[in-house]
Amino acid sequence: MSFCQATLGPGGCSCYKLISATAQGLPITNMLSTLIELQRLKNLDRTGWSLRGLPPHTESVASHSFGVAVTAMLLADQLTELGVEIDGERTLRLALLHDWSEARIGDMPRTASRYFSSEARKQAELAAFGDIVKGIGACAAIYRELYEDYEHRSSLEARLVKAADVIDLLVQVLALETAGAKGLDEFWEVAHQPDFQLEGAANEIVGEILRELLSAHAQVFAHFV
Repeated sequence: MSFCQATLGPGGCSCYKLISATAQGLPITNMLSTLIELQRLKNLDRTGWSLRGLPPHTESVASHSFGVAVTAMLLADQLTELGVEIDGERTLRLALLHDWSEARIGDMPRTASRYFSSEARKQAELAAFGDIVKGIGACAAIYRELYEDYEHRSSLEARLVKAADVIDLLVQVLALETAGAKGLDEFWEVAHQPDFQLEGAANEIVGEILRELLSAHAQVFAHFV
């Protein structure tokens, strides 16, 4: 059973009905406007690198989303092998859309939290996400539910994607440090005291990856000392 079928019942996802309508030449919702808007993420720089003096195009939001999706897929597959019940398709969907709102509000750095409350930021991101997907039609409700799940970490899949988000960040930091970048130590703080609300095998796997990353970071640091 596909994710859409599980979500909307035996009738399946309205997305498939829209595809069928297209084939018959019937009017459908404007998916193209959403696709064009999401193109911005390919050229939208991650501000964390810019604020630390790294050159433009060090990493785009879309590049990061790709890394999160790959990491989340590998984590979900490992958990499946260990007998943990997890929805791989839902995990990938969450990873792919978790930063879509940044196409409208940008990649806000940590320093922004001094001026915007966490709740205000979340409301702005949710509103932006809703506007981005509203032209898709019935499927917009599915994407919005996924986005809200990620924001609230309601499911194992959402919590795993958050862990993947941090792991991809640290992999990028490690790559930059290996290439000679300095002044990125603050990014490693999250690896020392992670709080992804994971349990059992998921917590063990993520914890092991973080330990390996910290070890690799220490080796890079020792090499340049």
